[in-house]
Amino acid sequence: MAEVIENVYKPEDGRERKIEKKVFGGKEFDVVYVKGKPGKTKEEMDAMRASGDLNVDPAAQSFSYCAKLNPHSYQAGPGIICEQDQACILRDGTTIYCDIYRPSDTTEKVPVIVSWGYFGKRPAEGQDDWKLMGVPPKTVSTMAKFESADPGYWCRNGYAVANVDARGVGNSEGEVNLWGSQDAQDGYDFIEWVTSLTWCNGKAALFGNSGVCMANWKIASTQPPHLAALAAFEGQSDLYRESYFCGGIPNPEYEYNIMKEVACKTWIEDTCTMVEREPLWNEYWADKQLDFKKVKVPTYATGGWVHHHLRGSLEGWRRIRSPKKWLRIHRDFEWPDSYHNSTMEELKLFFDRYCKDINNGWEFTPKVRVQVMDAYDYDYTDGYRVEKEWPIKRTQYKKLYLNAKEMDGGPEQYSEQAEVSYDPNTETTEFLIPVTEDMEITGYMKLHLWMECRGHNNMDLFPWVLKYDSNKEYVPIEVMGAPYRGAWGFCRATHVAKADTATDYQPIQAHTDFVPFEPGEIRPVDIEFYPHSRIWHKGEYIVVRMAGRFIQTEWFHDASMKHEVDNGNGIHVIHTGGEYDSYLQVPVVPPKWVSGDYVYRR
Repeated sequence: MAEVIENVYKPEDGRERKIEKKVFGGKEFDVVYVKGKPGKTKEEMDAMRASGDLNVDPAAQSFSYCAKLNPHSYQAGPGIICEQDQACILRDGTTIYCDIYRPSDTTEKVPVIVSWGYFGKRPAEGQDDWKLMGVPPKTVSTMAKFESADPGYWCRNGYAVANVDARGVGNSEGEVNLWGSQDAQDGYDFIEWVTSLTWCNGKAALFGNSGVCMANWKIASTQPPHLAALAAFEGQSDLYRESYFCGGIPNPEYEYNIMKEVACKTWIEDTCTMVEREPLWNEYWADKQLDFKKVKVPTYATGGWVHHHLRGSLEGWRRIRSPKKWLRIHRDFEWPDSYHNSTMEELKLFFDRYCKDINNGWEFTPKVRVQVMDAYDYDYTDGYRVEKEWPIKRTQYKKLYLNAKEMDGGPEQYSEQAEVSYDPNTETTEFLIPVTEDMEITGYMKLHLWMECRGHNNMDLFPWVLKYDSNKEYVPIEVMGAPYRGAWGFCRATHVAKADTATDYQPIQAHTDFVPFEPGEIRPVDIEFYPHSRIWHKGEYIVVRMAGRFIQTEWFHDASMKHEVDNGNGIHVIHTGGEYDSYLQVPVVPPKWVSGDYVYRR
């Protein structure tokens, strides 16, 4: 008889579930696992495509495809040999499988780039046309794992690439454990195994964006002796705050879309059900957070201003202990940035320096580079601006006080008390703050609000900071041809405690307790924003838009964000003026140098 498990996310999917006892941080948890789907063959996926049943999203196709186990070697391309379905035995006896691509026209030992993750090691075989959104066709070879190093480029530049199916994925044995310490330990074992092979020079690098990067952060924290370099391109480093619970607000749907597509013949950790069962921060979620201080390998990290991985990328770079680390913050989306020719050439310099000991001048690379956005597809500066640190040291944090009487704001606190209310389920409200001089906002914004909840004991807040022109018309940012709003944040206002890492400009919530609103209570709420960088010109408006739900736009990624809000039938009330000093704090970055009328920003 199947085990009856209560409090399950999407029980209507009909998938079998079980509970396993696991210990995290010295505390035992009942961890739910869901029966995996073994994956589709090429023929099955072609038939599904022909019938219109298969999602055309390349990610979904990548996750679902699973070829039969077939260990052999073959010529994958000019000068490239592939050793397919090679077995690696982990420390507990579990066997996982990888495809290793390496140069076939050299006897020189080469370093290996490890592509780790849950997304299937030969995704192109499962598609009628191997493609990545925003990347020109044929830019990436069919040998590449999704969001990972392309053997078609790296093998021709003196590297091997190991595409790995992690524990439980595809034909690999065991159960899939998502993003935690078990996965990281397995990555350690794999690196030590693959670097011991006869063709390897004894050095490995980790590279990948998004989900691959999330696994790479954790693997690097285990400190494999033969890991020489980490390229962490846009990956979350704190999954509780950045994925499963955005600002404490449950968001299991995004991860469910990943979990349900992974090809697995055994069981997958049902993290979405764990969101339902473990809503507060505890040892279970801590196991999925990066242990920042343990990452000491040379690291090159990137973050995109418009991506939900942004916070994790920048937090990872800031808090790791590597004495050699570089950060590039760009305005593009993850895939076109990762596979752009300039990115690959620069990444080769980084890997050559630390995986091949080539003295190529990589150390001249600025520690921090930032693209400052303006409007549509225009940037305020041409290319990247060089900085020495992040956040930028010369930042001036300025308060812009909100005025609910006129729905505007300014640099001085308003003496007259006022309030504005909105229905979080159907309405939004906006404050338009006039800009009196050109202003660059780059860094961490904070929203300090005095909030009241009428008719309910909880409120979930979704603030955005937008740009309006002098005619009070919305000015978007354009990325991959689609408009994107601006800076965003999330906050479950009943999670009042601050984390130990919180600062005045970044009020990180601890999420360890739930303190309900009392009738008539007016509570100060500090909301953390994801970092942002944009120019506001004189005569424009900084707009603070408040909502009680995630509002979808034309931006394609919005469709995946279906947060489980808890606003009941309550009404949100914002109090301003008098004793209620509600304000938006903005990180104003002054020019590096001013001489008379001349302003030097680069």
